[in-house]
Amino acid sequence: MRLPADSHVHSEFSWDTGGPDSAARGTMEASCHRAARIGLPGLFFTEHLDLEDAWFSDPEDFDEHEAHLLGEDGIVTVPRFEADGYLASIQRCRAAVPALWIGTGLEVGQPHLRLEAAGRQLDLDHFDRILGSLHTLEFEGRRAEPNTLFRRLPADEVVRRYLAEIPALVAGDEPFSVVTHLDYAVRYWPEDEIGPFDPRAFEREFRAAMEAIAESGRALEMNTRRLWSWMPQWWAESGGRRVSLGSDSHSPAALAHGFPEAVAMIEAYGFRPGRHPEDLWTR
Repeated sequence: MRLPADSHVHSEFSWDTGGPDSAARGTMEASCHRAARIGLPGLFFTEHLDLEDAWFSDPEDFDEHEAHLLGEDGIVTVPRFEADGYLASIQRCRAAVPALWIGTGLEVGQPHLRLEAAGRQLDLDHFDRILGSLHTLEFEGRRAEPNTLFRRLPADEVVRRYLAEIPALVAGDEPFSVVTHLDYAVRYWPEDEIGPFDPRAFEREFRAAMEAIAESGRALEMNTRRLWSWMPQWWAESGGRRVSLGSDSHSPAALAHGFPEAVAMIEAYGFRPGRHPEDLWTR
């Protein structure tokens, strides 16, 4: 089976991996060497670019290596993305693992709200792929992630609020080509309290979000942290023409997780690879 490039990979240059001096998750170099060992043809290092100015969180939503980013007032302050160090590391990895195709990238949180500010900080033309992600929702005049909001709102309301913001995410002409992890809010679904997540209860909302993404001409990521058979099906039925596969890896061990199964799923709904492993799959 020919695998595609992993289009959603994080390294020590993403704030939630612990930073360049942390051994919490792993490094760019380690991910490249693992990719070569497992036969992955390429990957994009899509580091987090989050520019929130009023993002709040509960302490329990942060791992130990992230706890220092949360102030006593509950406001999260993330370090600035070190573009120069990142680009230098990309060059070192390309030299060290020449058989591996290594692409540059960003995962921009809330690009419909923040990408203009990102463009003032960085030359976005330096990056091969820009992902657009919805990580936070507005709540009482600030923004918060779904895991925090599940403690404050009914679970079904959090998911519906999340999906309702997707059309605004893709309505503009911000230069991101892929919408990531449409099931992001579902990662934190309070299963222990209310039982398993049933996507059928939110089918109308998922399909509406997918239709908006398709109309924008963007691709939808099949995030392989959790595989859903209904995701490529509803995407194809909603007019989706392009997909990417991304593990959302924050450590070398998670690289390309679930890719063989994901490839089989998207092929079943008519998606086919491009000429190069880094190309989006189309139908």
